Order: sequence, then C-alpha cells, then structure tokens
Amino acid sequence: MPRTSLIAAILFLTGLLIWLVAWEPSDDSGKNPDPGHLPLELAAPPTGGDFILDAATGPVDLASLRGQVVLVYFGYTWCPDICPTNLAFIAMALRELTPEELARVRVLFVSVDPERDDLSRLAGYAAHFHPNILGVTGTAEQVAQAASLYGAAYRRTDRSDSAMGYLIDHSASTYVLDPSGHLARTLEHATAPAEILAAIRGLLVTDSGKSLQ
Repeated sequence: MPRTSLIAAILFLTGLLIWLVAWEPSDDSGKNPDPGHLPLELAAPPTGGDFILDAATGPVDLASLRGQVVLVYFGYTWCPDICPTNLAFIAMALRELTPEELARVRVLFVSVDPERDDLSRLAGYAAHFHPNILGVTGTAEQVAQAASLYGAAYRRTDRSDSAMGYLIDHSASTYVLDPSGHLARTLEHATAPAEILAAIRGLLVTDSGKSLQ
C-alpha cells in the first residue's frame, strides 16, 4: 500500500474509533463477556435475489440497481464490533476507486434490528462510513425474507445486564452482486480492503470486457 494510502487509512480508522465511542450507548455490563456473534445455524446456501426495503430517502428496489456492482451486508447500528469493522473495510476499499468506478458501485447496509434502527439513525450511521453506503430496513418479515435470499442468519440475544437491552448475533458475510444482479461472490468477515477492492474491480467491466481501470 502506498505510504499516502496507509496514512489515510490510519487517520480514517482513528477517526472512526473516536466516532464509534461517541455513537455507541454506554454498556454497564462489564462483568460478563460479550455473548454477541455466537455461532449461528445458517440459513440455506445463498442464492441471491431482489428485495425492496426502505431507506430514509424512500423505498430501495434492488432490481433498480442493475448496471452497478452492489455489496449487501446484514447488520445493525448498535453492533459493538463486527459491523463497524466490516463497514470500515468496505469504506476503505471504496475510497480507492476512481470517481468513474465509484459511480457504478452501491453498498446496502441492511439492518436486522428494525425495532431500534429507525431510518434516520440508519442513514446517519451508514453515511458516516461512506456516502455510497445506504442504510435500509423494513418490517421484521421483510428483513427476514431478504436475509433468507442470501443465507444470512441472525437472532436476538437479551441482555438484562446491559444498557442496550439486547444484542443481535448475526452472520457477517458481505454479498457481492454483479451488474446483472447475480450473486457473484461472498466475502467473509474482516476481508481485507485490498481484497474487497479487487472483487469490486473484477466486476466493473465495460461491454467490451475491458476493466474500467
């Protein structure tokens, strides 16, 4: 990584850490280890597919994003660690794209906690990482249907000893869709920004099959 990119990454992560400290509600449960993100029984293997969920700006139809590379990630804004890590890495990859490339990329952060993640909070949280990350959610049934298409799993874990009341254990993969809307790749938790960038650029091809780089 070039020295300037490394410095930028360090500054970004430092700023993100400071922001998350201010964003996250205090948790006075310090006596017990965090039970969040325990092993889950995953849904059926991901097949992909379209869904319609709500953003602060209105309904978002995944089918309307044809022609773009779309990354789909399921999480929630109160997530203490997993979501911030993945979204930060995705944001770092996005910052390496040229303006022309970035115009053809969209990230959907699907909240699996519609009870607490109202659209205003979700919009602010997602946009803090990068303007191309859009927070969406819906009813519990709508979110469950969308998650089932991608094999994403989640469950609520009540925390009587926590100021947050409950956490949500959830899978942490990022699903990468090609410009035709097909599921092209699944990225595991904490995939390095360079690998995310390569996955995106590998799908950003012109009609002649030449990379946009």
